[in-house]
Amino acid sequence: MTDPESRAPTRRQLFKFAAGAGLSTALLPVLSACAPRPPLDHAVVAGGEPGGFYLEFAALLAASLQRNGVARTATTLSTGGSADNFQRILSGAATLGPVLADTAAELMNASPGRVLAVGKVYENYLHCIVRKDSRIRRVADLAGKTVGTGAVGSGTALTAGRVLATAGLGPDSRNPAGQHELGLNDGLAALLRGAIDALMWSGGLPTAAITAPNQKVGLRFLDLAGLLPRLAASYGDFYEHAVIPENSYAGTPSVNTIGVANLLLCRADLNANMVRQTVLLLVDHARELIPKSSLGIQFLSPETLINTAGLPLHPAAAGAYRELHG
Repeated sequence: MTDPESRAPTRRQLFKFAAGAGLSTALLPVLSACAPRPPLDHAVVAGGEPGGFYLEFAALLAASLQRNGVARTATTLSTGGSADNFQRILSGAATLGPVLADTAAELMNASPGRVLAVGKVYENYLHCIVRKDSRIRRVADLAGKTVGTGAVGSGTALTAGRVLATAGLGPDSRNPAGQHELGLNDGLAALLRGAIDALMWSGGLPTAAITAPNQKVGLRFLDLAGLLPRLAASYGDFYEHAVIPENSYAGTPSVNTIGVANLLLCRADLNANMVRQTVLLLVDHARELIPKSSLGIQFLSPETLINTAGLPLHPAAAGAYRELHG
């Protein structure tokens, strides 16, 4: 488990591209010279819900793919989240898309060898959100309460269900939390009007859509880190300690939570040169892919991109990382 102090991010200082950037810059001409770079005619990057980090990251990636000649044109696609992104990549409706590692593992097992990883790109932070005027102070207080657990097709839905089950609040427990399939925007609206007691959301820091409700009524984030050992023991090493820093949302204290790595995925039959050039873009143009407001951790260096929690890399991505590492 990562030491909490080592994981507490500070604004604009925790983006892990610096170590690999100089190396990639030095090797970029060599790698580029190995093969011609015909751009893909059109790339579609699957994102997520408006106001969430997925869609923002997808927009930055699409713009960078087009600007740097990896694709002639590139657009983004608003989706329900991780599982939806996976299915759109699998069907060919999307070229690339971010997917939570735990969701990716589940769906890759169901479709072995058809969708592969390009790399680990950034950390998601599980938010368990209640109103500040709520009496709910800890996860155990959600017994018998109503919880928004993510939209259908989202990675949040899988992670939130596992967290509640680990807390003894799953459907088969004595006093379960009522689970409602609500995405970020619908869930926040329901929380504000009192239709649900809490909302689970897995996203970047800060998530833009959470900022306004926090200013309007005040929000609190529950500590989830105590569930981490049992969660990992039950479901695998996709989960780690993470920290939502103080004032990530105005006036909120620091809180310990659960982090899940996000993987950028593609189809196994995606053009190898496209995959290769995407890896180079992730490393050498990392600054283009970080939202200005982001406090979260990016993994945009060869040393961290390659760590996909044991999930298979596209061969062209693996080859690019080997060359970048020397």
